[in-house]
Amino acid sequence: MQVNVRSTLVDVAPEAIEQLRDRLRATRWPRAYPEVGWRLGTDLTYLQGLVHDWSEEFDWWSVQDRLNRFDQVEAVIDGQRIHAFHQRSPRPDATPLLLVHGWPGSVIEFIDCIGPLTDPDSFGVPGAPAFHVVSPSIPGYGFSGPTSELGWNGRRISRAFDDLMAALGYERYAGAGGDWGANILTDLARSDRQTSLTNLHLTMPTGLPPSPGEHEELSDFERESLAHWEHALATGRVNHVPTNSHRPHTYAVAMNDSPAGLLSWLVDMCRSFTVYEGDVEDALSREQLLANATIYWVTETLPSAMRLYWEHAQQKAADPHPPFVTVPTSVSIFPSDIRRWPRSWAERCLNITEWEVLPVGGHFGSWEQPQLFVDAVRRALGTSRA
Repeated sequence: MQVNVRSTLVDVAPEAIEQLRDRLRATRWPRAYPEVGWRLGTDLTYLQGLVHDWSEEFDWWSVQDRLNRFDQVEAVIDGQRIHAFHQRSPRPDATPLLLVHGWPGSVIEFIDCIGPLTDPDSFGVPGAPAFHVVSPSIPGYGFSGPTSELGWNGRRISRAFDDLMAALGYERYAGAGGDWGANILTDLARSDRQTSLTNLHLTMPTGLPPSPGEHEELSDFERESLAHWEHALATGRVNHVPTNSHRPHTYAVAMNDSPAGLLSWLVDMCRSFTVYEGDVEDALSREQLLANATIYWVTETLPSAMRLYWEHAQQKAADPHPPFVTVPTSVSIFPSDIRRWPRSWAERCLNITEWEVLPVGGHFGSWEQPQLFVDAVRRALGTSRA
């Protein structure tokens, strides 16, 4: 496929930010709302303070300036615009790396990782493994804009990303990601284009539980991890999965219309996926939370981002038993992530070569703990060569 790639920048219209502020100031807050903290969902008092900061204090332009320090490209692939950060390393021995974000985040998850990965010499680690980083926004998310037709599932996205890498001159490359990033890269490793991948590094790998009667020994951490996931399901911490998989358009209109509603949805998930019942700002700062929400708002991509779950459900129904991944796969588990499968479950799906549990961090490992993530990628993929 012939793909024309051109340089671009993040360029949000000033009137979009002004409209956002006006809508935030006009939020119609619910009345007769009992003070129950986070017991029934997003804490209203906390959200009101966050909305105030978003409308009156948050500086989107400083975030945009930080993003625009990196080289960026865009291309139309299979009829869909795809935006990507493409930062080449000054090192001749650098490894091409496809770095893919997840839900409910965006490419901003890697804002503090791209520099150290591409140019370790300038970030105080001379001689450390270096990478040519390509970090796209998933179609339907953020700067790639909404998807306008059905069919953009993980498999189609993975093929589009492979086309993008080829157009940038990378026929062979490593891949890293968690959440949707892990799913998309795993889809690529299962496809007829698996030869593009030299190695995978995942922070939230797929897995299969044992069959009835199969004996399995789990560590204390693995048992705690499974109990954590069961509790998250029982208490609605991951209620986005059934909602997005079956009726994404029902909620999408409300969140596309109300920035306060969008923020409430995103912050509740960010809290549940990282600190669970703690202070979300122990994991992510206000600026990080508001920057991510702004990206969704100005690109109007929350509806299409939700729709990816429906697409994934259709793909799983059509292909319930995908093949084993033979691409060498390393895994770094962040101990506070919302879903953490045991290694033995992952080994039923993936060719696991290395497995580690990191000391701290949640679902957005690269965003919460960028240094730990960068070090893990260097350990896992530093010897990978195209």
